[in-house]
Amino acid sequence: MIERQIAIATSTGEMNTFICHPERGGPHPVVLFYMDAPGIREELRDMARRLASVGYYVMLPNLYYRRKVEELGLFTADPAVATEIRKRMFEHMESLSITGVMSDTDALLAFAGADAAASKGPIGCVGYCMSGQYAISAAAKYPKRVAAAASIYGTRLITDKPDSPHLAAPQVKAEVYVAFAETDHYVPLDMIEPFRAAMAKGGVTAEIELYRGVEHGFAFPQRPAFNKAAAERHWERLFALFGRTMKR
Repeated sequence: MIERQIAIATSTGEMNTFICHPERGGPHPVVLFYMDAPGIREELRDMARRLASVGYYVMLPNLYYRRKVEELGLFTADPAVATEIRKRMFEHMESLSITGVMSDTDALLAFAGADAAASKGPIGCVGYCMSGQYAISAAAKYPKRVAAAASIYGTRLITDKPDSPHLAAPQVKAEVYVAFAETDHYVPLDMIEPFRAAMAKGGVTAEIELYRGVEHGFAFPQRPAFNKAAAERHWERLFALFGRTMKR
């Protein structure tokens, strides 16, 4: 496995990005891995490596680079520490916007376009938690490039803003997979059917799946909500989605 930590130039600074891909058999299809709210950490790098190990050029950008932070720290058992980390996490998360992250995506694709290890064909996107919205939005912005987009317990898929991801459905040409957790304090379950309807109305090929008996964060091995069976199911879904859309 080839791994690199690269500072990618954007319109607002340098975005530190973890890139990994197989040593052999390239060039490899690009997968954009949008982080969750707690930020870049080894847990996410390991997930990127797992994706890369089956034949992808995975880019994991630090979306908080404008605020000069990356790893926020562990949510520990100490309530005071956990409360402080959570406070900073939400402050950083609220500093992001779909417009800003799509500008960052421009820079990611430009970098991959100049790298011989990265395929110039169809790409995939996956976003967890706060970044499910970015995966769907990228599919809408780049309909000729993004062949697959996945949101895993993604938040804010439906908002009252003009750039709400559900409103972008008519622009999406990718196959979409969206996973919801049955117990989720951040994503109301009454959002599922309206989102499903928006995808159908927009003509999107989409699978919307509810993971019963699990909580928000079930795919992250170091989170209390981790559920091995559900996590493995989500990997199976991702590998199948990316395989049939980017390795035809």
